[in-house]
Amino acid sequence: MSSQIIMVFAVLGVTIFLFISELLRVDIIAILIMISLAWLRLVTPSEAFAGLSSNAVVSVIAVMIIGYGIDRSGVMKRITRPITKMAGSSEKRLIGIVSSAVAGLSAFMQNIGAAALFLPALVRISKNTKIPISRLLMPMGFAAILGGTLSMVGSGSLIILNDLLKQGGQKAFGLFSVTPIGLVLVTAGIGYFLLFGKIILPSRKGEGDEVNTQQKMIETWQLPCTIYQCTVSENSPIIGKTREDIKCWRKYNVNLLAISEGDDMLYAPWRYTRFAAGQKLAFLGDIENVKQLADDFKLDFHGEPSDFEDLRSAVGAGFAEVLIPPRSSIAGKTIRDIAMRKNYSVEPIMLLDSKTKERSDFSDEPLEVGNAIIVHGLWRNIKALKNDNNFVLATPVESEDVDKSRPLTAMFCFLVGIGLAFSGFPLSVSLLTGAIGMILFKVITIDEAYKAVDWRTVFLLAGLIPLGTAMDKTGAAKFVADQMMQILQGQHVILVMMAFGVLSTIFSLFMSNVAATVLLVPLVMIMGNMTGINPRTLALLVGVCASNSFILPTHQVNALLMSPGGYKNSDYVKAGGIMSILFIIIAVGFLYLFYL
Repeated sequence: MSSQIIMVFAVLGVTIFLFISELLRVDIIAILIMISLAWLRLVTPSEAFAGLSSNAVVSVIAVMIIGYGIDRSGVMKRITRPITKMAGSSEKRLIGIVSSAVAGLSAFMQNIGAAALFLPALVRISKNTKIPISRLLMPMGFAAILGGTLSMVGSGSLIILNDLLKQGGQKAFGLFSVTPIGLVLVTAGIGYFLLFGKIILPSRKGEGDEVNTQQKMIETWQLPCTIYQCTVSENSPIIGKTREDIKCWRKYNVNLLAISEGDDMLYAPWRYTRFAAGQKLAFLGDIENVKQLADDFKLDFHGEPSDFEDLRSAVGAGFAEVLIPPRSSIAGKTIRDIAMRKNYSVEPIMLLDSKTKERSDFSDEPLEVGNAIIVHGLWRNIKALKNDNNFVLATPVESEDVDKSRPLTAMFCFLVGIGLAFSGFPLSVSLLTGAIGMILFKVITIDEAYKAVDWRTVFLLAGLIPLGTAMDKTGAAKFVADQMMQILQGQHVILVMMAFGVLSTIFSLFMSNVAATVLLVPLVMIMGNMTGINPRTLALLVGVCASNSFILPTHQVNALLMSPGGYKNSDYVKAGGIMSILFIIIAVGFLYLFYL
């Protein structure tokens, strides 16, 4: 064993220790590895930093930009609605539905692309259902990786496998030769989380779970956040009347947020807007008060309320706090005087001054300098208040208006990127083409694209790539494989297969699955010829187990989901360790029974 191999093993041991102990952040660990390998001259400086321009890292950067673009364009709103409708607020149903869909996509496209498509959707679903994002992203990510075993084009290791078999004089596998074992792995993976998810999944807030300004306002001022809908019946006495006539705010202490008629919806209707049969009315307030109003005016009350988050996400509306500044021309006037609903299209909810807070009808209360008004309305209308010298907007606008042409444009860019990759072009070039399309077609700006990139994930992947290069270049990986071949000669077939399944898994944690496959397949084919074990079966075992990357966040998909899910290395060790053992047992057992 050479001194270089010993140094590589030392660096590998320190890496594993730091990942497990979590003494440092994962990106700092990766950067230290990158620099250490260069200082120890195990790789050249250019090889040490080659990870920053690698196919994997560029692909992840492009995926982050594309994911941000399809989320901002409104595509995710259309995807999350049917999923949420099917699954409701059930964590298990969400895991089952989303994981199955992602696994199916991963069979025919790069698993990181499938994960990227559903990442923003799950973040929104998490906010709407109040299920911690950490309990949803990991099952989805694992399903994306497992889905790569459903076909011979689902992962890089299986794509390269047939070329290696041909070079070794063996017959290539068909497109769906691996599908039976892939189906068992996917089913087992999803079932694993459905049965043991409550135990193995962390309940931790990720980046998508942070309390936003809207939630803070609701909690601080105890604002009503449930919206009830009523329909104006044909015989309702409300027909022909105005909101001023029915005194919904003064008498019932509920706010009329919107009136919809067909495809038209009027937000913050003026006090002289008249009601008509068939209109749907959206009220904000306590259920008892809304029911009383509905009973008094013979409105059809809809039992299922709409969550405030649903309305905010669906139409781009929310609460805002506006202040009356010095020298404002409306100081001394009332809400009725300035016709706030008519002129600004926002619904006043609460009036705050230095001493009191007024929730009931304050239409005739004179406004004073320093008063704050809590309003509800569309974000575009709230943004208009910011440009009015009579108000100071104290709440950041959390949502941008969605251009109806942008969802189609965003999906076009995404599909172009995936389509190019599926057609055989390099994944990094394909996905980056889709990402730059988002910018050129003005789905997002270049500044937003830079902000969309999580640099912690980028450096995590870039820093570990040189470690794989060092293992290959110094002969450390081949040394381990050769030693195992000597030990395994004459052993039972199951033991041989189990050993190579474990070795493929370990190699895939610190080098790309393609590199692990290229290194191990020729060796196992030699081993197969020496021991009488079918070489094609051993090669397929390596190709499949090279996707068994769950224990550490070093796989592209796991790295992508680490920050949004708020995961720690220990979360992957806990959930991924059991998943990896289950994976090897199923892969070895299935191949032994049906492929030898």
